[in-house]
Amino acid sequence: MSEESKESLIQKGASDEESAEEPMSLEEAYESVRRVTIGEGDERKEVLLVGTAHVSKKSASQVKMIIDQENPDSVCIELDPARYQTMMNPDQYRNTDLSKIIKEGKAGFFMANLILSNYQRKIAKQLDIQSGADMMQGIKSAEENNAQLVLADREIQTTFKRIWQACKWTDKLKLLTTIVLSVFDNEEIDEETLDELKQDDALSAALSEMGEAFAPVKVVLVDERDQYLAEKIRTAPGEKVIAVLGAAHVPGIEKELFKSHNLEKLEELKPKTNTGKIVGWSITAILILMILFTFNKDAGEGLAQAKNWLILVCGGSGIGALLAGANILTILTAIVCAPLGAASPVLASGWFAGLVEAYVRKPRVRDFEELPEDLEHLSGFWKNRVMRILLVVVLVNVGCALGNITGSLGIIRGFLDTIL
Repeated sequence: MSEESKESLIQKGASDEESAEEPMSLEEAYESVRRVTIGEGDERKEVLLVGTAHVSKKSASQVKMIIDQENPDSVCIELDPARYQTMMNPDQYRNTDLSKIIKEGKAGFFMANLILSNYQRKIAKQLDIQSGADMMQGIKSAEENNAQLVLADREIQTTFKRIWQACKWTDKLKLLTTIVLSVFDNEEIDEETLDELKQDDALSAALSEMGEAFAPVKVVLVDERDQYLAEKIRTAPGEKVIAVLGAAHVPGIEKELFKSHNLEKLEELKPKTNTGKIVGWSITAILILMILFTFNKDAGEGLAQAKNWLILVCGGSGIGALLAGANILTILTAIVCAPLGAASPVLASGWFAGLVEAYVRKPRVRDFEELPEDLEHLSGFWKNRVMRILLVVVLVNVGCALGNITGSLGIIRGFLDTIL
């Protein structure tokens, strides 16, 4: 990206705070700032933690005023390299390879990420400001003050993966439900509400409530990232460092700044094991043996079991594709590949169906351009080709799984009736 284009993006992201009706005073700008001194002697460092609301006009103005006033050596922002690139090059989504995402089994993750990102965009739209304007202003002001920019956050994919690995299946179900429900959340949020969330007492209460209802998510999303961000801020170059952070992280980071943290440990993911594959293949083998045993005792009953399983699995996949509004060729692919996806722990019928849908109805540039608007309405999931492809993958897999569970229970019941 050229320097001219980069500057244009920064100017665009920072322009919103200039339109605020009431200019912020310097005293107001410092209200949510924590000034902390860490280290001793030559290693002494002054750190200013600037708590912001990522979709607040006042926060963007606040960031500019404080950085200009303090003239720091480094400016740390709550972004990882991937999100920084997305912010600086918003058109890169046009090059998204959906086929690659589907083949890697990341369609569900990609879809969830889109929904969560859109939730913040909806709030930003209500307040008439670009989401992440505080971070964009931090980038701009760092350049203007010749301060070193530090991308202080952990990779978002690593955070999501650690959340998923930390959750029990019940927590995963609640998490997925919360993500889906966010699509229908049209609650109006005003600047006053955002300012209230920046107060320590309200913030602590909110995090405490989250911890009780959703402990694994809170630990990974807030506590671990507090440690990660604190370490990046603590080791940032220079004697004076300003950190632009979401207000939720400020109290935790202030405590963690006085400790040393192992970043590699905080980025570590549990190694993949073959346990899931072994269990999956074992269940398939047991079901096949049950059918064969039943067939040996009663050929008619054995054939009925196999036929019932096929109908349920193929029917579930086909219905999933139909509900997703898939092309007829995609629906047929979902039906044909259903037995393979149901029997195999390493393949999924939704992957095959999604690849066919992506080939038959290849997303257009305008589908990517209109994605934020389409995500605001449930009908947009079917209107937009990008979301419809992801829906095909998810709904076909869900339909196949439900059919497989129901069909497998029928096999077990028939087997027990035969031997008893």
